[in-house]
Amino acid sequence: MSPLPKTTQNTSAAITAILFDKDGTLMDFQASWGPWAQGVILEICGGPGEKAEAVAQAMGFDLAQARFHPDSAIIAGTPEDVLNLLQPHFPHLAPDQLLACLDADPARFSPKPVAGLGDMCMALTQAGYALAVVTNDFEASAHDHLRQMDVSTYFSAVIGYDSGYGGKPAPGPCLGAAQRLGVAPSACVMVGDSLHDLAAGRAAGMCTVAVLTGVAVAAELTPHADVVLNSVADLPDWLRHRQI
Repeated sequence: MSPLPKTTQNTSAAITAILFDKDGTLMDFQASWGPWAQGVILEICGGPGEKAEAVAQAMGFDLAQARFHPDSAIIAGTPEDVLNLLQPHFPHLAPDQLLACLDADPARFSPKPVAGLGDMCMALTQAGYALAVVTNDFEASAHDHLRQMDVSTYFSAVIGYDSGYGGKPAPGPCLGAAQRLGVAPSACVMVGDSLHDLAAGRAAGMCTVAVLTGVAVAAELTPHADVVLNSVADLPDWLRHRQI
């Protein structure tokens, strides 16, 4: 892998590529991960009880409501972050064994795309933008989820936590996506629902767009984004006006 370039932010540059976070940006975070997390916690804990509640608390998760709390470290975390949180509750399991229990394979996980996702991908592709995913999830899982949401063909690059560029909020994954797309970082927009996404994009010298389809609210995201949109469905219109 060739070295990644150092960059500075240039939000006035012509945009040719759009990078997307996955969870909470392309898919509805709570509707996708809430029911899955509830099922997994109950399974690995042997049903409801004190241990299940303790594990849910460590994950920042409301077990009864099947929803993550806004301050959950799981939301924007890497697989390593999840392991560090859960390992004390499962000392008898090796990290690989615990990670296997948390694997959201397609047979057990059904991602819920945000409204208008397919139309947005088609519109941006037809307008000539290159699209990529930059996620703290595993690269293989991201490919699975894109296929399940019927949008995989629109994305020319998928960067995961295990793709060799590190994890957000460091800029490496964003710079890696730009490198794979063959474009300058200053020609990219980074779109995400969390502060991790926006920090990574800004550190990579990219324009940053926040969306409100995760758990963070506008007041939290606004100081760190060039613009805050309701969802990725609003991107085509924003980009058209930006280019005028």
